[in-house]
Amino acid sequence: MPYAILLRPATVRDLKGLAGDIRERIELAIDRLADNPRPPGSRKLVGFQNEWRIRIADYRVLYVIDYRARQVVIARIAHRREA
Repeated sequence: MPYAILLRPATVRDLKGLAGDIRERIELAIDRLADNPRPPGSRKLVGFQNEWRIRIADYRVLYVIDYRARQVVIARIAHRREA
């Protein structure tokens, strides 16, 4: 059973501010998280319980996995120098 993907309002704003080609790549990566919330290359953030990140080019998608509710909450999308 796939995970539900939830976007915070800040994430929606982050996506709107990106150029078309990178936005498409990030949206595709987010959609894939529904099937596998820990894809190859994902990293657990140190000091947090269920917070992860994936890298897409120079951007990082920061998200929280809720295993009980089977949800992935996308917290932020940021350039690597800001994440």
